[in-house]
Amino acid sequence: MSSPSAHNRNLRLTRDLASKFAQIALGHVTREYPNRLDHVLESDADASGPRALHAIFYGSFDWHSCVHGYWLLAALLRRQPTLPEAGAIRALFDDAFTADKVAAEVAYLARPSARGFERPYGWGWLLKLQAELMGHPEQPWAAAHQPLAEAFAQRFRDNLPKANYPVRTGVHSSTAFALALAQDYAAATRDLKLTALFRGKAQTWYLGDRNAAAWEPSGDDFLSPTLMEAECLRRLLPREEFAPWLKAFLPRAAARQPASLFTPAVVTDRSDGKIAHLDGLNFSRAWCWRELAATLPAGDPLAAVAEATAQAHLTASLPHVAGEYMGEHWLASFALLALTAREHIG
Repeated sequence: MSSPSAHNRNLRLTRDLASKFAQIALGHVTREYPNRLDHVLESDADASGPRALHAIFYGSFDWHSCVHGYWLLAALLRRQPTLPEAGAIRALFDDAFTADKVAAEVAYLARPSARGFERPYGWGWLLKLQAELMGHPEQPWAAAHQPLAEAFAQRFRDNLPKANYPVRTGVHSSTAFALALAQDYAAATRDLKLTALFRGKAQTWYLGDRNAAAWEPSGDDFLSPTLMEAECLRRLLPREEFAPWLKAFLPRAAARQPASLFTPAVVTDRSDGKIAHLDGLNFSRAWCWRELAATLPAGDPLAAVAEATAQAHLTASLPHVAGEYMGEHWLASFALLALTAREHIG
């Protein structure tokens, strides 16, 4: 995209960078192939292509990346409504978020074999998308999309009471990441029962954790299992409860320990989809560190360390958002999370 030195001066969402991100997403959310389907065939009749299966989210290599590609566009449009790409974004959304197309996506979920479709990663992203669409109240998009959002909210309601154990990974199965994103929807809709469900489950799963070893990253992580757990609880606990938990969970963080959490991941082959995940890890760590820093009291030495660490991780990967499609179809969304950390819809 541009030189690393340019990004050192520009680690915020400028108009130019927003425009570049919009161009990237507009180039892939309706690009049907290549595509990796999360699709169970019940018979020969189910052997269909992405566009036949998904009326809206058929592009971007996979369903969930298409969802957060739309989230990226909605988030950019809300922040900078006069972008050169704004007209194209609005036209895309007018075409995508219609009653018929949303009903087709909901119907796909009704298939018996789709019970576990995109659990939990796509569930969280779909609800985060809906929270962002609600930030455009002058448009009909959120109202049209609500039946699909409600279908996924119901999946959380049905699944979480049975989920005795968290999934502590740095990839799509992370339960902490899904709850963190889904909470944006619960907050935007003022669904206190859904928030209480998320909070209760996160407390059961994570509240007893202490002295995180941070054995990461694994070779294809795009999330930090350690920091994602902390960010999940930051969103769901009152600050007076979260602060002592964080100190017990990462007691040596101000001294940059465990060291793995403060060292940007090295990406050796960006054409390899799994190795390219590590650029996403750098962005998601930057996102978490910036969010966590905002909760710390004035003068806490961890605040400066966290912000510096976030900047280092952004600098390592921001020049590589575009260029290789295995990263290009999703990385800008994670970069935007980091660049707009501390902002909240409400």
